[in-house]
Amino acid sequence: MSAAQVWSELATEWAAHWGAVAAPVHERTIAATGIVPGTRVLDVGCGSGEFLATLEATGAVVSGADPAPAMLELARRRVPGADVRRAGFERLPWPAASQDVVTGVNALQFAPDTTDALAEAARVLRPGGLVAIANWAEAALNDLDAIEAALAAHAGEEPGPDGDLRIAGGLEDALAEAGLRVREAGVVDVPWQVPDDALLVRAVLLGEDRATRAARAATVLAAARRFRTPDGGYRLVNRFRFAVGAVPA
Repeated sequence: MSAAQVWSELATEWAAHWGAVAAPVHERTIAATGIVPGTRVLDVGCGSGEFLATLEATGAVVSGADPAPAMLELARRRVPGADVRRAGFERLPWPAASQDVVTGVNALQFAPDTTDALAEAARVLRPGGLVAIANWAEAALNDLDAIEAALAAHAGEEPGPDGDLRIAGGLEDALAEAGLRVREAGVVDVPWQVPDDALLVRAVLLGEDRATRAARAATVLAAARRFRTPDGGYRLVNRFRFAVGAVPA
């Protein structure tokens, strides 16, 4: 099964549990790129369309790309006026110099080649246009890592290493290697609140069957105990790194 098919199968559940989590990153991206009414913005890896909706609310002229058909269907329902097309970072079906800003939130790491993907983003931008990329920061900066580490230990495995784009300076290096001038970079706090045990387990074990969730639920809840709130829910503070690069004018 291809990655696009996997994400299509998970689309509805992903949107319910994770679709709105990156909202602080969306707001920071808008501020960092100066998006205002009339700005042409293409969001690559738009998923179920939460960022598209926020962009549309600012008055931007919005387009979205995603390789997963079911994600696109959710995005179209959420933002009927957006120009949404099936595509990934590696090949964007928009003309050269047709956009003012290209964004990618938790999406660039799925591209076959990071430099080629950013070059393709630059192609569809006008001279001086901006590319804004954001993704999860390194595991050490995320409360969610405590749960992931516990699950790995339960399975007798080591946690996976941080990818190059997650570590300090990784996004800036990627933009520079693609010939883009880095304008701004930083870290955004992304609090994640879950109301109860059941939803926490379903969100963390997204895509797993009922038997697997039942077998791993105790591990998830034990690792999450420190993040429990007085009302019986959970609050985990995670972080995204972001960077903005400019196409040479």
